[in-house]
Formats: sequence, C-alpha cells, structure tokens
Amino acid sequence: MGALRVGLVRLGRASLGSALGAQERCVGLQRGEAAAGAGAAAGRLVVWEPSGPAFTAGLRGGGVGAAADEARLRALGAGFVRVRRGGLLTFHGPGQLVAFPVLDLRRLRLPLRAYVAALERLAQAAAAALGLPRARPRPPPLTGLWLGDCKLCAIGVHCGQHITSHGLALNCCTDLSWFDHIVPCGLEDKGVTSLSQELGRHVSVEEATGPFLDAFQEVFKCTLTDCEDL
Repeated sequence: MGALRVGLVRLGRASLGSALGAQERCVGLQRGEAAAGAGAAAGRLVVWEPSGPAFTAGLRGGGVGAAADEARLRALGAGFVRVRRGGLLTFHGPGQLVAFPVLDLRRLRLPLRAYVAALERLAQAAAAALGLPRARPRPPPLTGLWLGDCKLCAIGVHCGQHITSHGLALNCCTDLSWFDHIVPCGLEDKGVTSLSQELGRHVSVEEATGPFLDAFQEVFKCTLTDCEDL
C-alpha cells in the first residue's frame, strides 16, 4: 500500500447512465480540490458492473453510417451512448468489471501514456491473480489486455486538466455474443474473450473485484478507502 489515498466508490450493479453520472461528480470534486489546493485524496475510483447491455462510442466513433449503426444497435435492446473517451465503439454489459479511475495525474506524477500503461499492468496483475498469467498488453497503438488476437480487457480514457475519466472494462463472465454486432474498437481482425471462457469456469465480477482492487493499490502505490462524499 502507498501513502497516496484514493477514494473508492462501489456502485455494484448499475446502469451506464448512473455510472457516468457518478463519474462526473467525482471529476467535479477532484477538479475543485485541485483548484483549491485542498483534498487529501489523489483521486477516486468508481467500480461497477453494468446492469444491462449498452454500446458506447468514443471520440472517434462518428463518421459515415454512425446514425444507422446507432439505430441498429438500439433495436437489439441495448443502450447507446456517445462518451468523451479515446477509442471507437465498444460494449458494456453484465459480467464486466468496469472501472472509472478519476485521478490527478500531477499527484501521481504520471504522463498520460504512462498512465495507460499502468492500467494495462493493473489488468494484467488482476488476471494473473485470478489464474490467467498469460494475458499480456500488446505494443502501441493497441491498448488493453490480450490473449493472442483476443482482447480480454478494453481501455479507453479521457484526460482534462490533468484529471482522468473513463478507464477499463474487464470481461469476467460477459455474454460475448454482443460483440458480434460491432467491430470492437475498430479492430477488424481481432476478437474478444473473457476470464470465464479462458479459465473454463464461471468467474463473476464479485470474484474478480478483490484481486482487481489489490492490483490497483499495488500498481498506483496508493491506499483505497471507501468514499462517502458522493
């Protein structure tokens, strides 16, 4: 554990809208504390599991056919939200451990690319702790955690005024058939996988959360404490 403190916000099962709302409140608090030169926390970490299926399009998710794609995906019974993060189109749904780290990179003394690499190490350490040590990041421009050509954990972040938002989604026991309706992250020749599929057993979000939080504290050299200011 490290000397820096990060507030932990556990949403449990939540809608994408409520999770994004909690994230924005954390961003506002973090920016306010940074501007005032106050606040003991180096950031806040929002962890949650989507309560229903939803697709999100990042800052590069527009273009020809975007409106038609949105209508097609909504017709499947999924939500669709455009968000301010890097990357293209991806899926969030039950069985995913989603984390939105809202961190002050100045307090952590990390440039943005090093922060993304830290998220990859975090996902790798969590997967290893759950019995999957062969998952690896791949060289830029690819991001996330991979087993061969299949992505286990997707990463997409935003950073404004040195404060991060959005983050990563680790497939635990996700229904991977939802990804068949899109080209995940715009990667035509790549697939997706999950902890449950690779380990041959059911791995719940609840089981994955403890190792994930332990890995977060180790990678970012911080201590997580339950956050009560939302």
